[in-house]
Amino acid sequence: MITEQMDEEAIDRLTKIAQRQWKRTLDDQAGVSWIEKQRAGERQPLPVMEPILSDKRVHEIPWAQGESPQDIWTEKFILEPGKLKYHRGELYNLSIRYGTLNDEERFMINDHIIQTISMLSRLPYPEHLKNIPDIAGGHHERIDGKGYPRGLSEEQLSVPARVMAIADVFEALTSSDRPYKKAKNLAESLKIMTHMATSGHIDPKLYLLFLEHEIDQEYARKFLKPDQIVPVEREDYIHTVKTYLKSSF
Repeated sequence: MITEQMDEEAIDRLTKIAQRQWKRTLDDQAGVSWIEKQRAGERQPLPVMEPILSDKRVHEIPWAQGESPQDIWTEKFILEPGKLKYHRGELYNLSIRYGTLNDEERFMINDHIIQTISMLSRLPYPEHLKNIPDIAGGHHERIDGKGYPRGLSEEQLSVPARVMAIADVFEALTSSDRPYKKAKNLAESLKIMTHMATSGHIDPKLYLLFLEHEIDQEYARKFLKPDQIVPVEREDYIHTVKTYLKSSF
């Protein structure tokens, strides 16, 4: 999957630009809420010279009452919240090296899986459904153990949990109801998933069954838009996955 990335040269250039000064003649606390004023501290006398890009105290939003999400977790997870709940610093956010999310935002997004586990674990289940929290809570784990929230490896993940991960990725890639991205067609989706299956993300053996039984086609007929249903290089993907599996043993 292609991820936006800033190299060192761009970071250095941004840092130099941020050092430029400008003269602020207007009150930067005019019209803001009392909470923002409290975070900002004392007003500076005007006019004042400031960096053109800055990370100010008002940009730093702490966890409420100094609490941390870990304080209410019922078990230990590998996700670690930062000291701040949000960081809205100008230079800080423009200097994100990978993707478009800063560390605080990424934790907030990743925390959803912990909330899933916490909520589902409190519900009563009949014997045949007792593993639902682990199945639903494992769809962001990776078979190489580099996923979250528990950092489980292939041997530690149940087959249903690994199946759930594949289904989640395919649905996320092809979904057309998400405002933050456009839906991908079948060819684009399977190309990405084949890469994921050969790089430790999803179970390659189960993904191979997914390809061979053309589960994507069955799903597409029921749920995808006509322009998403395009020819796919199925045999090439199957060959790629089989070659990877042979080289892994």
